[in-house]
Amino acid sequence: MAVYTEITDDELAAFVSAYDIGRIVSFKGIAEGVENSNYLLQTDRANYILTIYEKRVAERDLPFFLGLMDHLADRSFPCPTPIHDRDGDALRRLAGKPAAVVSFLEGISIRRPTADHCAQLGATLAQLHLAGSDFTLKRDNALSVHSWRPLFEGSHKEADSLEPGLGAHVAQELTDIEQHWPTDLPHGVIHADLFPDNVLFLENRLSGFIDFYFACNDFYVYDLAVCLNAWCFEPDGSFNITKARAMLTAYRRQRAITPAELAALPLLARGAALRFLLTRLHDWLNQVPGALVRPKDPLEYWRKLQFHRGVTGPSAYGLE
Repeated sequence: MAVYTEITDDELAAFVSAYDIGRIVSFKGIAEGVENSNYLLQTDRANYILTIYEKRVAERDLPFFLGLMDHLADRSFPCPTPIHDRDGDALRRLAGKPAAVVSFLEGISIRRPTADHCAQLGATLAQLHLAGSDFTLKRDNALSVHSWRPLFEGSHKEADSLEPGLGAHVAQELTDIEQHWPTDLPHGVIHADLFPDNVLFLENRLSGFIDFYFACNDFYVYDLAVCLNAWCFEPDGSFNITKARAMLTAYRRQRAITPAELAALPLLARGAALRFLLTRLHDWLNQVPGALVRPKDPLEYWRKLQFHRGVTGPSAYGLE
């Protein structure tokens, strides 16, 4: 976790007393994630996750995130359910910061996903898109194409410290993607950050999606593009077409992908790779003192972006 917010015993007890969740048994920090401070809260009734939202999450967006999880849970989608206090509020304050309690999901994240894991991911992602289609709150994707140039301008002068010429190459790629980014594709609620550590499996069956704090309204196929990057490359950097085919085929069984979405997929996969390259580059160059999690290698996503540049159609992802 990048930032821990210190909580006194009295503060925690006063906070939990507003909920009907039982007596505190244990409380410990979770050393994962870089956006928020997360704690495992165990009571004599159940386990919960207590999240304190740090400065990188805009407080105005929290009703969207928590409302979306409520909406999805009401439709039996496997995700954390926000716990409401006795006044009916899911969002409160702790240590001077916004905070919320959500249900604890059983399961572990998979370090080396198989094609079967990818198929389950694809099917469940389609279910998310369908379940969220009538969610009434809206949130623009703050990390979509319009944000990439300002993000790059804050890092481009130091980009070559990772690899000579990286800054110029990324600038060229950014211009090309900006010029060709689509404007009219099927869209709705997406997760936007479905890396393997945000998907839980229990006995090799998908048990839930977590960490909805990048969720937003954007192209459905962009969510798939993020997953292609996050799930379908091997540790040696090679692209696993079998995993991609399994993911996309399972998705299509739940929700049809339009011809326009298929045609746009290679470009959106490049864009998704560029998005994570730029945010990783920013985090690499602006490391948070005291962080327990080392920033991830930006060059991993530069190599993925180069793969997608060579893709001319959906057949490279295992589709006809």
